[in-house]
Amino acid sequence: MGNRGPQPKKIIDETWNANLAYAIGLIATDGCLSKDGLLVDLTSKDREQLLNFSKCVGVNFKIGNKWNIRGDECLRIQFKNRIFYDFLLSIGLTPKKSLTMGKLKIPDKYFFDFLRGCFDGDGCFYSYWDSRWRSSHMFYLTFNSASYIHVLWLQERIFKFLLIKGHISKSQRKGSIYSLRYAKREAMEIINKMYYNPNVVCLSRKKEKIDKALLVEKKQQKTYI
Repeated sequence: MGNRGPQPKKIIDETWNANLAYAIGLIATDGCLSKDGLLVDLTSKDREQLLNFSKCVGVNFKIGNKWNIRGDECLRIQFKNRIFYDFLLSIGLTPKKSLTMGKLKIPDKYFFDFLRGCFDGDGCFYSYWDSRWRSSHMFYLTFNSASYIHVLWLQERIFKFLLIKGHISKSQRKGSIYSLRYAKREAMEIINKMYYNPNVVCLSRKKEKIDKALLVEKKQQKTYI
């Protein structure tokens, strides 16, 4: 028999759980796969984001530096592992996924953990006082992607679980970026699902921003009781 060479070593357990789903959400937004079938890259400006990823997959990855074409410094994790790479392919991720990513095979039970990872990767939350109405506090939750098919899939999945539709729009300033946006009441339903307990892994600066807005909202509601 011929020598098949060393077999690839498993470094990450692909058994689905809340933390793995969150980590997949980060890869789906801030990550990329190389063409060689081995390398996984996760890039972020937030060190906490990369530490969260390491925690969720149970591997203490080294965090390195990376500079974009504008010269801005970012942080990144890079590792080669064929088993985990093939697992990512099996759930729908591909090299150069930004424009082509579509449906992903995420178990229903862990969809909102995955969605929290997507939010921490490419999502945003903002709030403001609407001058059109007296004492009207507004806030929005948004998920962004260069792939319209993927944004549409997110919208369909969220509707399946919560019966809320949101609204998809295309950015005029950021090229072909599509945004799935939910306002106030709908946003609250998603927030409650993503942060279903205070110990879920998340990017603290985004959670703190949400908490501040919800505190304002709570105080406003009390004034009308």
